[in-house]
Amino acid sequence: MRTWGEEEVEQAVAGAVALLRTATDRDWDRATAGRLEWSCRRTAEHIASDLLAYAGQLTGRAQSAYVPFGITLDEGTGNADVLDVIGTTGALLTAAVRTTPREVRAFHPYPFRSANREGFAAMGVAEVLLHTHDIATGLNLDYEPPAELCEDVLTRLFPHVQPGSAPWATLLWATGRGDLPGRPPVTEWRWSNPPAIPAGRLTLEGVTPAAARDLSAGGDGGFTWAEGGPYEGTRDAAGMTVKAYEAGVHRPEWGMFVLVRQEDGRAVGGMGFHGVPDEEGSAEVGYDLAVSARGHGYATEALRALSAWALSRDGLRMLIATVDRHNVPSQRVLTRAGFVAVSEGEEEISYELRP
Repeated sequence: MRTWGEEEVEQAVAGAVALLRTATDRDWDRATAGRLEWSCRRTAEHIASDLLAYAGQLTGRAQSAYVPFGITLDEGTGNADVLDVIGTTGALLTAAVRTTPREVRAFHPYPFRSANREGFAAMGVAEVLLHTHDIATGLNLDYEPPAELCEDVLTRLFPHVQPGSAPWATLLWATGRGDLPGRPPVTEWRWSNPPAIPAGRLTLEGVTPAAARDLSAGGDGGFTWAEGGPYEGTRDAAGMTVKAYEAGVHRPEWGMFVLVRQEDGRAVGGMGFHGVPDEEGSAEVGYDLAVSARGHGYATEALRALSAWALSRDGLRMLIATVDRHNVPSQRVLTRAGFVAVSEGEEEISYELRP
């Protein structure tokens, strides 16, 4: 899977600037931007501010809040000049995405308090697409970005939104800017960057539908894998994630995670849930490791961290796991992570972990 983000930011900014340059002679201060309460001029300035803020978060490695700075435009700055600022700030975000290592995460409030370079790139693209739509609506311009770009944003920032046949219409609906047949209006929404859970020598990185789709198709999902990975179980789990996303029932906190080794940034396995907790508050967990990563205690460290994280969330009362009765190493992982065997069948043993 190729590195995603830098080219997409460039594409989104170039398309937006090219369209809006055709209307720089109009009064952007008097025209309201779509369904927003802002003027078209203020909305354009907001695009530039967001692009700069995301570049700042990545380059500054901010961990607890936004870096406290922003844009102040010179007096007399015209509409064409604002577009120059959007182009410049877009180039800054592109450079930040290009030069930031994949494992770096920086502060963003929604919903898990951080995002990586791909997340900030996707948010930047979304800000450009959506607010260009707002401005274009206010100025009576026709605007529809490439469907692939819209789909890229949906699979990275809206994992909880069931995809539709038209990605642009789906993105507009998901952000309260349009209607979709058979779906209720959206009045509130947030980005959903994937979670990252520290686990000793590892970090459990949430897998987006975009990464899951690549993994299930035989790709690397954007990760650099240890020898022998990703293993068959990880690809199967990725396929389950894609199916849940396409059905509109995927929730990232109850999805799939890739185990990334901190010392070298290599992925060593996959771990996650088979779905959201059921009516009784029970969720099933599964995992596997690349062959070269087995025997080092990685699965135990990861399962302890994931279990503690999951049991601290509302709605979960119990974790369960089912293991082949001949898979003694996996049974040991569960036992060391605090799970207790509760039943045995001819082929499998069932385990539980309660708070």
